[in-house]
Amino acid sequence: VLIDIEVAAALPDQQWLIGVQVEAGTTVGEALQQINMDERFVGFEVDLSRLGIFGQRCTVDRILQPGDRIELYRPLHADPKTIRRELAKLEKSARPGKPNLKAGRSVRSDRVPE
Repeated sequence: VLIDIEVAAALPDQQWLIGVQVEAGTTVGEALQQINMDERFVGFEVDLSRLGIFGQRCTVDRILQPGDRIELYRPLHADPKTIRRELAKLEKSARPGKPNLKAGRSVRSDRVPE
């Protein structure tokens, strides 16, 4: 019995989405061998330790289900948390005249206290 799956990979300026049929019971690793990754994903550094199915990390020995999408992930060049933290610092320093108000409180200058 054949099942339909997809294999996806992306670079910043290019992406691939390949539909393929494999035998039921095929593992992620076997499917990737069958599609000739080196020929199809030219310029993409394939690392079998960075795989997932619909955003959930997996290993090469996972058995594929009909409709699965194998995702090949590229390495992170920077930690996303560090990037967000640095962007927040830059944004804060770009607004030196703004007061630092606590969340949930607003101040209106035209209102007289009762």
